[in-house]
Amino acid sequence: MDESTSREKILKKIRNALIEKNDPPFPILDQDSDVFPEITDSLDVTFAQALLAVAGKFVYCESEDEFPGVLKSFILEKDWPLLFCLDPFLQNILRQAGIPFESDPEKITEARIGITRCEALIARFGSVMVSSRLNPGRKIIVTPEIHVVVGFSSQLVPDLKQAYKLIRKRYGTEFPSMVSVITGPSRTADIEKTLVMGAHGPRELYVFLIEDTVNGSD
Repeated sequence: MDESTSREKILKKIRNALIEKNDPPFPILDQDSDVFPEITDSLDVTFAQALLAVAGKFVYCESEDEFPGVLKSFILEKDWPLLFCLDPFLQNILRQAGIPFESDPEKITEARIGITRCEALIARFGSVMVSSRLNPGRKIIVTPEIHVVVGFSSQLVPDLKQAYKLIRKRYGTEFPSMVSVITGPSRTADIEKTLVMGAHGPRELYVFLIEDTVNGSD
């Protein structure tokens, strides 16, 4: 009898709570307002500063024509070995510039430097958005110890929300099965609180930003 009475009391409280609407005990959040402060600098400057802050490397190119020469200078200066490239768009640029590259997918595990394009560049965080729809696929993003990303100024967006809008506009209903955001080189401090670079992916990240008026990734 006591159990039945207790049950009825609980159910009565629930019924009353559903009937009598009370003000919430916490303030109602404004979900439409921006969480982050407004970006005041240009997107390219904001992106460069954020990328450098997370140990990435930033290289600016005034045009697509300038890019091969800048890349070739980097290869000579840093004594980089053979680039690994699976993207036909980038392969054509490298081929015309006389920059040798490896394109055999079977040799990807031997690659030290992988070069890819990206889906978007997120200025606030200095992040690079990539997806499984890019020609290289997934392995080249994590396998080589150095990742070279080629992006265009038309791919610069302020925040993650705009990056998703950009990629959704590009693919429509054929949305990629994998979308990932890269923020600086791979790192971890899980083992004895010691920071280790390149633990789960590239230990160096270079972003070559090319100024363009039409999206160069099309």
